[in-house]
Amino acid sequence: MINVKKILLPTDFSPCAKHALQYALSLATLFKAKLYILYVVPKMNISISAGGIMYPAFKIYEDLEEKAKVKMRHLIPKRFFEQIEVKNIIVRGTPYVEIVKIAKKHDIDLITIATHGRTGIAHTLIGSTAERVVRKAPCPVLTIKHPEHEFVIPE
Repeated sequence: MINVKKILLPTDFSPCAKHALQYALSLATLFKAKLYILYVVPKMNISISAGGIMYPAFKIYEDLEEKAKVKMRHLIPKRFFEQIEVKNIIVRGTPYVEIVKIAKKHDIDLITIATHGRTGIAHTLIGSTAERVVRKAPCPVLTIKHPEHEFVIPE
């Protein structure tokens, strides 16, 4: 039998990620697994200014992290806290790299990740975090497609 004790759910708080959360919660409840929720504050390589005022990068990161903490507190319905243990993690970096690092660090048994369904130029330019995680992860990865993203066979 498969023994899943630790599940990692990377999130960007998008509707796709919230859909994947439902799978992660169901699996964590079924296996009585600990659920790790991960938000990665993306690395910024640009200076941000408005009206001639430069914002220090550390302040921008702190603001993004604080907003993520608030969103994480409201992500999981309270009824699940009686059934499973949840650990929230916020890190800075490149999303797929940090997801793989956290999976290794915490000896994760399963990563549940949303796919955004980007195709064409968007996929080429942005790439797929989920695809990279599948290739690099130290454990199985369950990819969840949002039900509104229908696959269309190219002609």
